[in-house]
Amino acid sequence: MVHLTDPEPTTRGLGTTDAPAIRFGIHVTPDLAKGVIARTGARIEDFVLVPSSVRESFTQLRTRRVDVMLVKYSPHENDIAVGPPVGFDARAVLVGTDHPLASRDTVSVEEAASYDAFDRPQGFPESVWDLIVPPRTPAGTPIRRVHTLTTQEALTHTLTTTQALHFSFRSVEAGLSPRIRAVPVSDLPSAPIALAWLNGAVLPAHVRAFIRAAQAGATWVPQAT
Repeated sequence: MVHLTDPEPTTRGLGTTDAPAIRFGIHVTPDLAKGVIARTGARIEDFVLVPSSVRESFTQLRTRRVDVMLVKYSPHENDIAVGPPVGFDARAVLVGTDHPLASRDTVSVEEAASYDAFDRPQGFPESVWDLIVPPRTPAGTPIRRVHTLTTQEALTHTLTTTQALHFSFRSVEAGLSPRIRAVPVSDLPSAPIALAWLNGAVLPAHVRAFIRAAQAGATWVPQAT
């Protein structure tokens, strides 16, 4: 667990207008971040949600375009501090609507391994990608990571023109093309989500207060079945 080393903040600034908006880095859709914010009792109006692509990884933090960001699986980067889980995101595979698995209520990772999957984007932490797209199933079947993940548009094109699938998360469902379906994976554990910030950064008091409130209000989001 990573602890904030700055002086203990008050909660002033959470849910008020006396502090600058917190720049909150997100990926794909805002639903997870909005849930974290809601559990702290803060107002969404006190935040600026800043989306990023999967290829950017921690660029926004490192260039100080965001104060804090939401991450999965506690990535290990020397210059990035990651707190304890503040929630969880259930797993899913993304497939085109014509895919053989598209009509299923759930699939197993063993079934998903029958189809080509995606390799990690350039610069994305390898250890985290291995948790998102496992190299092998629990039974030892290799997962064929043959397509390189680049942009959302390229992902949609590949999923709708081939029988490839992408190991992903339930939270992205709201932002998908109508030609893509998210099918829950029944036997992959939900991904822990956490807040991350620049290691050693002197964060404003209201940002520190938000991080502490989010960590104190962490709840379990059960995996879909």
